[in-house]
Amino acid sequence: MAQNQQRVVIIKDTHRGLWYEDGVLTRVLEAGRHVIPRQIDLAFYRRPKVEITVVDVRERELTIRGQEILTADKVAIRVSIIVQFRVTNPQAALHQVENYEDRLYSDVQLAARRSLATMTLEEILTNRNRLSEDILQDVKEAAADYGVAILRAAVKDLIFPGNLQEIMNRVLAAERMSQAQLVEARTKAEVQRMDAEARTSVRRLEADAQTEAQRLSAESEAEVQRIKTQADIRTMQAREQSAQAYSEHPALLRLLELETLRDLAKTANARIYVNFNAPKEADNEKE
Repeated sequence: MAQNQQRVVIIKDTHRGLWYEDGVLTRVLEAGRHVIPRQIDLAFYRRPKVEITVVDVRERELTIRGQEILTADKVAIRVSIIVQFRVTNPQAALHQVENYEDRLYSDVQLAARRSLATMTLEEILTNRNRLSEDILQDVKEAAADYGVAILRAAVKDLIFPGNLQEIMNRVLAAERMSQAQLVEARTKAEVQRMDAEARTSVRRLEADAQTEAQRLSAESEAEVQRIKTQADIRTMQAREQSAQAYSEHPALLRLLELETLRDLAKTANARIYVNFNAPKEADNEKE
């Protein structure tokens, strides 16, 4: 008979445990304190041998470094990919594959090759997100079968051949120069447009001011003419009233004549001409 003391296993909240009895998985242990019973071997009774395997379920990163892959246009590039994952099913992670990290590494590597083989160099440079999305979509479902959840997959580095790198640098420099010239041209065009708008606005304001001045001048002239006309009308009305008064009262007219003669008498050089032939002419007319 052989007897062993009880063993205690503490599983942290960041891990899970697989409970095996004689090599058979019977349950998955959550975080906490777990007691392994004593091993008892008797002639008529034997207690199963218990083993506990601990699995880390925290989020982790896996980096696939320097994979040389041919693009669709036969350009060899080296790509590094980073994958963030965590074990969601400890049983599947240990039972479905021999080593889930090695399997994940291979799956990501193959997914990157498949994706890059369908993309040209220009597509890779302009849309790196597509490569990351393709890898994530390709690997996510396969990894779930062996208990691993892919949280994120992204391209970390892209390395090109030396001569291609130099050409790309020149292309990028030319693109930056072209963009700078485009921005400069747009800025110049915008300044010219604003200047033209300002000039047009000034001319419009000047025309409006001139029109307003002409209108005010015309209104002023019309008002002066109206006042003058009214004054002339009043003068004519006064004369008409005077003539009517003289017609109705001849003495007033005679009085006006005398006042006029008096005013003339005050001037030494004044001359008064009297037509003495008037009666004879009148007599001749009568004959």
